[in-house]
Amino acid sequence: MATEFDPNPTTPFLEPPFDSAATHPEPGGLFENSLLDLKCLGEFEGKSILSARDFTFTQVTEIAKLAALLEKLEITHYHPLDGKIAVTAFFEASTRTRTSFESAMLRLDGKIISIPDGGLTGQAKGESLQDIGEMFNAYCDLVIMRHTDTDSLERILENLRVPLINAGNGSGEHPTQALADWYALLKWKPELAEPKPEGAPKLHLGILGTPGSMRAVKSFLLTALLFKDHIAGVTVISEMADPFGEDVARDVTDAGIYYEVSNDVREFLPRLDVIYMNSIAFLGDSYRTLDSRYKLDAESSLKEGAVILHPLARLDELDTSLDKTSHNLYFSQAHGAVFVRQALLMAVLGRLDRLPQLS
Repeated sequence: MATEFDPNPTTPFLEPPFDSAATHPEPGGLFENSLLDLKCLGEFEGKSILSARDFTFTQVTEIAKLAALLEKLEITHYHPLDGKIAVTAFFEASTRTRTSFESAMLRLDGKIISIPDGGLTGQAKGESLQDIGEMFNAYCDLVIMRHTDTDSLERILENLRVPLINAGNGSGEHPTQALADWYALLKWKPELAEPKPEGAPKLHLGILGTPGSMRAVKSFLLTALLFKDHIAGVTVISEMADPFGEDVARDVTDAGIYYEVSNDVREFLPRLDVIYMNSIAFLGDSYRTLDSRYKLDAESSLKEGAVILHPLARLDELDTSLDKTSHNLYFSQAHGAVFVRQALLMAVLGRLDRLPQLS
């Protein structure tokens, strides 16, 4: 089932900051000449979102199209999540992800039960995640959880019967961050949402980080595999000899994408079209930061037209001198996360029929 959507935008697109060349792509390129596939989006209804492996190419592009529509539309007036309640259970510190989800839920007229600190739950007294999950069934329609333990999803899902969205599980994954990442890239190059024409140029992706222990990097890379026809190759620049981990390396190999590993950012930087950076790896009970040798600034030998993505928070690896350059796609990436999460929440909670002006 495909349908047309006339957004009739009431909210102007946010302009880039004053005196800035930062890249803020207009979202209209994703839907103006395309149809929104509600049948595809309906596949999310009632489903938990645990891994980037849960997505298909079409699902990612349709979520991005819906997010683009929501970015152009003041959706609050239509009350799409009226009567729905989400628990944001963050057993690990978060600024952007928690507030992004809560903003998305509230702008859709849903309600939030916010747990910003695991120390405020019964877990601080030794309560199991299994029992917490059982209680959540009575309190809400959806749980959005971040946890320090990689196996936390399996434990809470033993008893949880409402959908669960993984907002980061230890060194595991961060699938909705990957949706925000690719939404930024799809706005930047809308042709990525379509089959690649014969002879069209492909993108060379660069990753500064360690997919095996950086969950946002891992989910970004796994999602990139869905766009393999548009990708010439992936270069991972890491201080570790084996930055992938066995399971991710197998996924990349099975996808048939050329990849290489280096510890020298200077060698590859001039060739990269997209650079995905992260500084923080969660290693079970502590954080490790990327070596300062991998720092980028406005003087780095970046390819003309190349863009940088970063899930934030940043340390000194991404210098603020890049903020006002056209390489900066990371501000647009952060801004778009709310609309991606709005789209996903409407799909998972079965409220796509509340979209206005569908015909």
